[in-house]
Amino acid sequence: MKVLPTELPEVLVLEPRVFQDERGFFLESFNRAKFIEATGFQGEFVQDNHSRSQRGVLRGLHYQIEQAQGKLVRVSAGAIFDVAVDLRRGSPTFGRWAGVELSGDNFRQLWVPAGFGHGFLVLSETAEVQYKTTDYYAPTHERCVRWDDPQLAIRWPRVEGAPILSAKDREGRLLRDADLFGA
Repeated sequence: MKVLPTELPEVLVLEPRVFQDERGFFLESFNRAKFIEATGFQGEFVQDNHSRSQRGVLRGLHYQIEQAQGKLVRVSAGAIFDVAVDLRRGSPTFGRWAGVELSGDNFRQLWVPAGFGHGFLVLSETAEVQYKTTDYYAPTHERCVRWDDPQLAIRWPRVEGAPILSAKDREGRLLRDADLFGA
């Protein structure tokens, strides 16, 4: 596995070795020992999630203020622009973001540690996103920072029309008003 840094030292792009020939491809999508070596994270994953979304859907920026989740994100079909935002007050990278394209063709995965907000924008007709989490979904602790917060200034790729948002995402808070990690 190849490990690529992002603008945030703890958020990593993981590229598995892919074996392709005329029959198709094979890759190891997760190997605990290699993951620990690449990230230093020794915890465990407790839940797998799978979503399918259409072009222009923007999900996020989501996080859980308690039962914080680390996420290992990959795309099995289609393409997304995936974003992680440091929401840990006192962190040297607080309020900064990293974004990377993940697709069924590039096989990349993004490691988003606990303490970061996560969101993505669908770039293809549809996208199937799968991710492992380090803690269980806890709706009472779920929070959302606005995807278009001017303080974050995330450079989302352009899509035709306005992004398609859920009611929860339309009601996300600005960073300055959000429940965050740390003092």
